Amino acid sequence: MTYTHGHHPSVLRSHTWRTAENSCAYLLPWLQHGDSLLDVGCGPGTITVDLAQRVAPGPVVGLDAATSVLHGATALPVTEGTRVGFCAGSVLALPFDDTSVDVVHAHQVLQHLADPVAALSEMARVLRPGGILAVRDADFGAFAWAPADPLLDRWLELYHEVTAENGAVADAGRHLLGWARAAGLVVEAISTSTWTFADPAQRAWWGGLWAERVTASDLATQAIRYELSDAAELEAIAGAWRRWAEEPDGFFAVLHGEVVARHPGLR
Repeated sequence: MTYTHGHHPSVLRSHTWRTAENSCAYLLPWLQHGDSLLDVGCGPGTITVDLAQRVAPGPVVGLDAATSVLHGATALPVTEGTRVGFCAGSVLALPFDDTSVDVVHAHQVLQHLADPVAALSEMARVLRPGGILAVRDADFGAFAWAPADPLLDRWLELYHEVTAENGAVADAGRHLLGWARAAGLVVEAISTSTWTFADPAQRAWWGGLWAERVTASDLATQAIRYELSDAAELEAIAGAWRRWAEEPDGFFAVLHGEVVARHPGLR
């Protein structure tokens, strides 16, 4: 798997902003104190430690394929009474026994995989009878913004081109229901939610990190390596992001699909 975003500081600024409230509110009503929980693709762990508070005293493990980001996760402050740890591993070969976890959660993971159905099947494998599997992914093709700018249109087109080259699915949010059904899961709930960036501080943060991503992160490196873009075009796109951030009427909405499911026969 080639991770389109990489772990440049501009990417980690986005990942460390994420919390249980802004990134998996759909899951929270399904959680119970004492649940054991596996957070797959946990990145820097901010969602993981939030979820640990929700299920305390149940044990929580955050798992990620990139050991570099786990160093930051292990340094996060943890509320007294919570049990949380981190480990390296692959979503396609989870280092956990069958039927050993009450809840498996994955945020923005399936969009980066060549075989998301296999990943869902592997996550379902470790669920205990009655356990919950929860996934949330963005749908880049459904992003909406104003004012219009052809360079931002090009950014979205280029992002789709790079992810396709990596064997990934940028519009994953709309496919979660179908993937869950293909994995043989029983879908309990399907929903959508958004991140919205529209006030000056939000625009400065969102526009600034994307301006940096398109010139300095792995996305930029891959776009050039695959001969899909060049440095001049990427700088022009970054300029469009900075201009958007300064627009008093600037608006950006990120749509996500969300699925809560169980393994068949384990209800």
